[in-house]
Amino acid sequence: MRFLVNSNHLLPERCLSGNSSRISQIPIIPQPLLNYKFPFNPKLQLLLAGKQILLDDIPFPFDEIQSHYENGYITYRKGIEYQGKLPVCVRCGNKDPQQFGSFMCARCGEQCLYCRHCIMMGRISECTPLIGWNGSEPVTEVPDKIMGWSGTLSKGQQEASDLVVEAILQNKEWLIWAVCGAGKTEVLFAGIEAALSAKKRICIATPRTDVVLELFPRLKAAFPAIDIAALYGGSEDRHVYAPLTIATTHQLLRFYHAFDAIILDEVDAFPYTVEESLQYAAIQARKPVSAMIYLTATPNQKWQRECRSGQRNFTTIPARFHRHSLPVPQFKWCGNWQKLLYKDKLPPNVIQWVKSRLDSGKQALLFFPHIPMMEKALAILRPLTPNIEAVHAEDPERKEKVQKMRSKELKLLLTTTILERGVTFPNIDVAVIGAEDIIFTESALVQIAGRAGRSKDYPDGVVTFFHYGKTEEMLKARRQILMMNREGFKVGLLDRESFKKEGRI
Repeated sequence: MRFLVNSNHLLPERCLSGNSSRISQIPIIPQPLLNYKFPFNPKLQLLLAGKQILLDDIPFPFDEIQSHYENGYITYRKGIEYQGKLPVCVRCGNKDPQQFGSFMCARCGEQCLYCRHCIMMGRISECTPLIGWNGSEPVTEVPDKIMGWSGTLSKGQQEASDLVVEAILQNKEWLIWAVCGAGKTEVLFAGIEAALSAKKRICIATPRTDVVLELFPRLKAAFPAIDIAALYGGSEDRHVYAPLTIATTHQLLRFYHAFDAIILDEVDAFPYTVEESLQYAAIQARKPVSAMIYLTATPNQKWQRECRSGQRNFTTIPARFHRHSLPVPQFKWCGNWQKLLYKDKLPPNVIQWVKSRLDSGKQALLFFPHIPMMEKALAILRPLTPNIEAVHAEDPERKEKVQKMRSKELKLLLTTTILERGVTFPNIDVAVIGAEDIIFTESALVQIAGRAGRSKDYPDGVVTFFHYGKTEEMLKARRQILMMNREGFKVGLLDRESFKKEGRI
């Protein structure tokens, strides 16, 4: 698409002419003043408020979009702009020259640069405008009774909950460093209620679709009268405007200055930690004056140092709500387990560990560093029980297998790190096979250990790291778990008997 600049607004030009330009070539995009007498389309308002989307995603005639722009209600922004001679994708922040391509564009009649990094969201090119809303936000009715949850928080949860409320209402940034199974979701409820009561729009963002699907019904049960949009790849809520949104971090790429508060869950998780575009998206999605709440059980070393030095606002929940200690991982040397696998064998102590769980009827998760190794182990273990499966990120039956584990149809579930977080089974033991592998970072190992002992009915669980040599990451993970147990006991969040059981006093 090409545009002519006419005094205080842009005019679309359907054909190549000497006076027209691609939007990326226009130095300053004029924005007409709001005409309050203009009868804007409320359906367009609902679609575009807080968004940055492509013309192809808008199911309205372009003439109607243009008339809203000329009356100040719609914004046109460049899809690609230049810093000197280097292109930058405005939507995802991509600056890598290798992540741009070019094609002969029928819309602008020229060779047109486009961003390859975020192409799964629709193609952004030099002649592509990003469409947004400039009028008032949609009015959402909030019921007198916002929250339907009537549970009780622990002392540690309550202190963190109060700080979340304060941070949201005062537009602060805050880190909640809470152990796995501390009940982080319930800690958010009062803050969400306070935001909705103050007519704020709030988003919970998480790196993984699994977590969105697990949190949505819990939020709906806690806030039954509130419209909630659940956004992930293939979601039917893609264009739903809601006061409360739960989304994967990838979906934040569609938003621009949308939210008064963003709660970023599992801030240490893949892919958020390795994709700068997702961190860029989180910043773009929040309003200039807004709150940002970070949730994690495993902040990286840089954030841990900032917490200790007073450079970052944070609070810890160092114990689970049921007042029992976190299971401390046991280290078990298992020799060259990969060499044994090539011979279709597993280390004897791993086999014994599995048989012990089968004999006691206790479910277990076995984590493997790589899919081929896991599948070989599955063939070795299957003769021990038919109630065994293996799961990984690309498994088309992943959801069904996890559900079978929840319904106790499976005794053993072999998995990659895809299940290191975001899933809860009430009564399981956990083992890591090859804990020395580079994929098992401190964060991953703490999260894996956190799968055990989460339920108040089954607060004890065994966590075993089978290894062919201890690594610094294994030792750091164990130290972090011990540190949280000590802190939890020190501030009165752990029962003395539970703390003694771990051999700490």
